[in-house]
Amino acid sequence: MSDIVISGTGLFTPHESISNEELVESFNAYVEAFNAEHADAIAAGDIAALQPSSADFVEKASGIKSRYVMDKAGILDPQRMVPNLPERPNEAQSLQCEMAVQAAREAMAQAEKSASDIDAVIVAASNMQRAYPAMAVEIQDALGIEGYGFDMNVACSSATFGIQQARDAVLTGSASCVLIVNPEICSGHLNFRDRDSHFIFGDVCTAVIVEQQETAQGKDQYQIVDSKLRTIYSNNIRNNFGFLNRADESGIGQPDKLFVQEGRKVFKEVCPEVARQISEQLQANNIAPAELKRLWLHQANLSMNQLISRRVLGRDAREDEAPTILDEYANTSSAGSVIAFHKHRADFSAGDLGVLCSFGAGYSIGSVILRKR
Repeated sequence: MSDIVISGTGLFTPHESISNEELVESFNAYVEAFNAEHADAIAAGDIAALQPSSADFVEKASGIKSRYVMDKAGILDPQRMVPNLPERPNEAQSLQCEMAVQAAREAMAQAEKSASDIDAVIVAASNMQRAYPAMAVEIQDALGIEGYGFDMNVACSSATFGIQQARDAVLTGSASCVLIVNPEICSGHLNFRDRDSHFIFGDVCTAVIVEQQETAQGKDQYQIVDSKLRTIYSNNIRNNFGFLNRADESGIGQPDKLFVQEGRKVFKEVCPEVARQISEQLQANNIAPAELKRLWLHQANLSMNQLISRRVLGRDAREDEAPTILDEYANTSSAGSVIAFHKHRADFSAGDLGVLCSFGAGYSIGSVILRKR
């Protein structure tokens, strides 16, 4: 049986970035206006006054210092606080397609692949900008790839779940070379008026190419030693936006139609499960934690990653062992662990081992053991 490898990765980063200071200034302006408008109701105790935030609070709570976004002005406008992303005509390339094509071209160049070498496209992301036609089919057409494509959504774990789907497709022969793309416009579903979550997400797109080792030509290949997926149902991270909302007008515009979470519960419940999955996977593959050079973890929260890596390694991880990119990018949902892998592997030598892991709503956990070839 031929080894299956990741032979290329790509990254599209939006041109605009928002610092914590800029985001908090906008949020606090909204809070001041809200409290002034509802001063009488607040004084009567009918509604609670909104509390301001600070850049220090955001960084301490998450480890995030800034985030890239597709539209900065709309988010920072205290009277709007939503990205301004005009709809495009059906004949034009969609926004997620545009992002994905740029990330895909970098991955293809790294893997030394042309469109004719790829026969499947998987779009694995938290939020698709439409239900159909599938984003993957549009991206496939834009790149000139023959074969098939489909969309899949496992929230923040979509990328690792997509890598396993690609690996399985190559193993079974339904595809020989698969492109996975993760276009995440997280700012579109984020409630920028919510103090506890308005700072969490950023926008980005990553791409990964998976193929048989015997056909791989790129100079930077990573064998997929093992991949493991797990889901545990939970409502603690949720987004209720969907086409059925029009069937009940009372829910339109309500906060639960955007990203909502019980952050403390998520932290308490997810971290032990992620650490346990990685540890059990390593044991099943006869790999000692000390043999790992790197953990490319989902970039949701710095404290979560520190706890998970500590439980896996049995000690605090050095910065190079569990690199952080969320300080610059924030949480980019499914793309976060791939960004970490894309940016932090240049020091790997043949035989070095690492684990690519993502986790999130569902709950969902995907972990992939990689060995540099």
